[in-house]
Parts: sequence; C-alpha cells; structure tokens
Amino acid sequence: MTAASAPPAAPPGRVRIAAHAKANLLLRVLSREASGFHSIETLLTLLELADELMVERTPQAIELDVQGADTGPTEDNLAYRAAAVMLDATGRRFGVRIALTKHVPVQGGLGGGSSDAAATLHAVNALAGHAVPRHEILQYAARLGSDVPFFASGAPFALAWGRGERLFRLPAPPGAPALLLIPPTGVSTKQAYERLDAVQHEGRRGAIALDADAVTTWGGVGRLGGNDFESVVFGDHPDLKATFERLAATGPLAVRLSGSGSALIAIYRSEAAREAAELGMAGGDYRLIRTATRPRAAPGPEAQ
Repeated sequence: MTAASAPPAAPPGRVRIAAHAKANLLLRVLSREASGFHSIETLLTLLELADELMVERTPQAIELDVQGADTGPTEDNLAYRAAAVMLDATGRRFGVRIALTKHVPVQGGLGGGSSDAAATLHAVNALAGHAVPRHEILQYAARLGSDVPFFASGAPFALAWGRGERLFRLPAPPGAPALLLIPPTGVSTKQAYERLDAVQHEGRRGAIALDADAVTTWGGVGRLGGNDFESVVFGDHPDLKATFERLAATGPLAVRLSGSGSALIAIYRSEAAREAAELGMAGGDYRLIRTATRPRAAPGPEAQ
C-alpha cells in the first residue's frame, strides 16, 4: 500500500494539553448592552504559567477530576461544559475523562477557567479525529465565555473587544520576565462589574485610539492607559492598592491589575530586575509567582 493510499491515522485515545494563563495589559469597560453583558476593549498577552489537562476517551459520560484548587461544582466547571459542547458537536460517540491540574490561581483575573475550557475544546476535538472545523470551535468558545475565544484562537497577543469574542491578532513583543502577585482573597467578577456600573459614566474612561507602535514594546505597553477595574477594586481593597504601588515602585516596564483582579502582574526588562523586585516584595501576605510573557502560540493537544 502506498503512502498516498494509506488510511488516515486513528485518533489518539488520550491527549495532554497545557492551558496557559493570560494577563490584561489594557482594559476598558464600555457600555452595558441590552443583554446585560458589558462591551470591553482589552489588550491580552499569554503567559507561560499554565494548568495541565490529560483528556482520555471513555465509553460514555464526562468525568472531571481537579487537583490543586477548589473550582466549585463539577457541572459548572468550564472544562466540563466545554467537553459537553464538543461531545454534542461530534455526535456523543464517546465520553471523556479529564484530569485537570490547576497551577493558575482562581478568581485572580488570569483566565484559568476560560483557558481550561479552550484547551478542552481542542483536546476533545483531537480525540474525535478533528471532526469539528476550527471556525466552529471559535464559535463554541464565544458561547462559553468572554476570554475563551482568545485562548482557543492560539494567539499569544491580541486586541479584543465586544464581549471578548472579537479578536485582532497582533505581533507579540519578545518574551519578558514577569512577576505575578496573588493576594490571599479573590475578587468576584460579577461584583466588580456591579461596582463599576455604580460609578457615574462621566467619571469613567472610554475607548482609546491605539497606535500600532505603542504595542510593539513592553515600555510602550506600560505607557498605555491601565485597567478600568483598578479604581473600584482598589477602592474596595486599599491594602491591594498599597501593594500595587509597592510593586510599581520596583521598576517594571508595565504593571497592571489583571482582569477584574485580584492578581497583579509586573513585566520586567530582565530576570535580574524581576529577582530584585521579588526580593523587595518578599514577606507580604500574598503569593509571588515567577512567569514570563509568551511570544508564541500555545501548543495544541499531544497524543500520550
């Protein structure tokens, strides 16, 4: 039998995939739509920090085992919901067992749950022999949540708007050392939006005009406007504001509250600068995580 007439390879029975975190380097919350969702404008970067998923074919049903964090009821988990969506799309010909190891902190604004969902979409599709076209996967991603399309797209650096489902891929600046600061308590995204809605519109910043040159370097990114959630989150958590100011004083190229918080991210010129900042920030009632911005697309599912 020649190579040209060889049958296609059978789909793998088990795949491993990484679900990377993200950080918001710019975030504007614009109008509230009739649907109740908010329109946003945000600049996103992928981080090296990632959850790990092992997804395996089973005869039927969906099993989810989460290690490393409490992510709430199984049926509400975005990875579980993503698996259900993809299994429905492929005709429910099999089930899946998902072993999820959490490294991305929850309720930190780092997109861990959304990234898990995107990774699960791609993993289950791989187990189904890539039966679902890429453009349909992106549509399913948009239905699952506002950050899921960014992770599902594979883009390491992008401008997103609408509810996050509209993306414009940008060339990523070179990978840079970053430091995540994780406070002991998280911030509810729902409550953060409610607090932001209570602020008079006249006091809110609107959309900005972005020049392409402004996002080619981390110094340029650092000079952009920040995150609309910072005003309300720091108002409710003055200790977090004080910590942010300490982190900003360590000399980063950019420092932000990520998403609606509570994680802070600082990006540095070098590993030595990051290490000096880490030493200077040691001793607080928070966790520090070394990571880096990711200039390349995340790898897809790998057969095991």
